[in-house]
Amino acid sequence: MRLFFDARYIRTDFHDGISRYSAELAAAVHEAAAERGVDVTYLVHDARQLRLLPAGAQTLAIHAPTSWREPFTARLLNRFEPDVVFSPMQTIGSLGRRFSLILTLHDMIYYRHRTPPRDLSAPVRVGWRLFHLSYVPQRLALDAADMVATVSETSRRQFAAARLTRRPVVVIPNAPQRLVDLLPDGAAAVRVDGPIRNVVYMGSFMPYKNVETLVAAMRLLPGRTLHLLSRISPARRAQLQALAGDAAVVFHEGVTDAAYAEALADNAVLASTSLDEGYGLPLAEALALGVPAVVSDMEIFHEVAGAGALYVDPHDATAVAAAVTALDDPGVRARVIADGTAHIARFTWQRSAGILLDAVASLARR
Repeated sequence: MRLFFDARYIRTDFHDGISRYSAELAAAVHEAAAERGVDVTYLVHDARQLRLLPAGAQTLAIHAPTSWREPFTARLLNRFEPDVVFSPMQTIGSLGRRFSLILTLHDMIYYRHRTPPRDLSAPVRVGWRLFHLSYVPQRLALDAADMVATVSETSRRQFAAARLTRRPVVVIPNAPQRLVDLLPDGAAAVRVDGPIRNVVYMGSFMPYKNVETLVAAMRLLPGRTLHLLSRISPARRAQLQALAGDAAVVFHEGVTDAAYAEALADNAVLASTSLDEGYGLPLAEALALGVPAVVSDMEIFHEVAGAGALYVDPHDATAVAAAVTALDDPGVRARVIADGTAHIARFTWQRSAGILLDAVASLARR
């Protein structure tokens, strides 16, 4: 059985959510494929992507996913006779295909917040906005596949509510990276031996991320520091600095994965008062590291964290401050960490690879 795995979304500078999902799932599929009788070829468009794929992986170089050739990709791939093609996105050309196809739609957040990723070219950004003005283009794209993948049960329920596709939807879950492997002393480096000293936020500063509530909460948390790890525009930084007043807020302007792990490991809590999320990977990563979380009370966060977080009204800075303070109690903190560690252990790339390979086998049989 021949599986073509679309690895063209793996970034060569730093991972975004789609890139990390692609790279981690690709590696796990490579490990499991042989014993499942699956021959995997990875589609790439940049030679630098090869170093981010498993050693010895078979690859096929084609055009970039933003190329004008993308609508005709199926006709190109037909020449190589794959049985199934899996894409971690939903835009690969399917016209005239002679293979089974699995497309992925991670979430529906861009229908609620239509601002496209900043690194896309101007024409692609325009097309992105037009695509998300209506469900119709998405329905046409997804119904051109044999199966649709997504990363959470929350997204699957949202697809059904919007009647987004007539195809079967399979959940191939996202999973956290192992930040513990980046710490000098591994798990022993994660400090939980005193009060919460650091509040860590990893994510963008889009308006719906509602970082303002986190910053306002810090005025009620003297002696603690809010670490905003991601890159931020000068204008947005000035807004948040003005809101912070005398509160301790540090802007890191982007960090390595190792620095991210170190920030979480230092008597910290992962915090988010976002008003909307597609998944919430930083939450999963914190739980896997053994770090508690304080997050907005929303469906997707409950799916990702279970009892491994304290849930708050994202508009209530006082509630956020109270939740952070509650974690100073060693008993509360230990319970939240234990529950979070147990919950997130169900989400692994090996399990996700198995789900994908089961889906591939079912399509090949059909």
